[in-house]
Amino acid sequence: MICLIKSMWRVQLHKIDYDEKEYQAVKEVLDSGWLTISEKTRAFEAAFSQFLGRDTKSLAVSSGTAALHMALLACGIGRDDEVITPALTFIADQNVSMMCGAKNVLADITSMEDWSADPSDISARITPKTKAVMIVHYAGFACDMERITSLCKKHGLLLIEDCAHTPGAVYRNADGGEQPLGTFGDMAAFSFFANKNIAAGEGGMVVTRNEQLFEKLRLLRSHGMSVMSFDRYKGRALSYDVEFPGLNYRINEISSALGLVQLKKLQNANEKRKNLVEHYYSRLDNLSSVSIPYRNFSRGKPNYHIMPILLSESTDRTAVIESMKQDGVQTSIHYPMIQNFSAYKDKINSTPKAEYVSAHELTLPLFPTMTKEEVDIVCSALAKAIEH
Repeated sequence: MICLIKSMWRVQLHKIDYDEKEYQAVKEVLDSGWLTISEKTRAFEAAFSQFLGRDTKSLAVSSGTAALHMALLACGIGRDDEVITPALTFIADQNVSMMCGAKNVLADITSMEDWSADPSDISARITPKTKAVMIVHYAGFACDMERITSLCKKHGLLLIEDCAHTPGAVYRNADGGEQPLGTFGDMAAFSFFANKNIAAGEGGMVVTRNEQLFEKLRLLRSHGMSVMSFDRYKGRALSYDVEFPGLNYRINEISSALGLVQLKKLQNANEKRKNLVEHYYSRLDNLSSVSIPYRNFSRGKPNYHIMPILLSESTDRTAVIESMKQDGVQTSIHYPMIQNFSAYKDKINSTPKAEYVSAHELTLPLFPTMTKEEVDIVCSALAKAIEH
């Protein structure tokens, strides 16, 4: 019997897609008597590598932010380096760069229809101090990876993919072939936060195809220790060496167990998201005060992580949010303007297009167990809010 906390919303922003499989997976961990990295985590890492293919090596960590931080550290990013990061993203990208001592240089989005980092703007931001480019596949829609990878190769720059939004999404190459997002860069970081397509509450995965980088990541994850605690618990080692200064960015077995179940559900869950988004399109296309990014997307198959819309300049977003709240519909903003945050104000460059989107974007509810009737409730509440 599954008992969930009753929501205050008629339609909330997201819901976890759990059933007895997740409950059983957690029970197995608790019954084992061992909660930190062991068999579930190793199975999750192996399954994730197989899921991505292309000889990827996966390391499960405590969060997507930890994965990003480890990626920068493994690349040797440090003081006086510049990292080009996307202007429309969660602040984790900028935070981890700053924590490494590097300077953030923001790349603007491509257009009001394509909110991915603009390869031309990335190119214009490159200086002799630029060491890495970090990109985000916003909402699960692929960036222009052929142009970006070519640009990084030309200038000898490291490429890091923030794949927090992307499990299951693919890029379509010019020759028609498809490649999973997260397999283009030197490293990629995935998130398993509660609202992600793979929801484990917390947790992340850092991925690379480079054996040397993988070994650095392995040491960074757990204090630089040569032997994990589980191996000592099993009597396979008496002590350990510290080979490299590291951190404690370990995932726990419960999150790994949940991640394994969620990974098996991913394809079906993403298909449900797709059907719901298409229903959103049919309802929202008639609202003149609303535009939808990526409406004619052709660079591959997205996984529809979130449902973002852009309100017209004359629409009062705060009033719309409040009106929809009164109708029991939860909304959000992805993402507030980085230039307005106290830690970054007057410290980073202007990105006019991204700043405009940040001021007018609204995220509508989307999750695999959502119904088309709930989509109708959301769209009706939105239309009412805009009308008034």
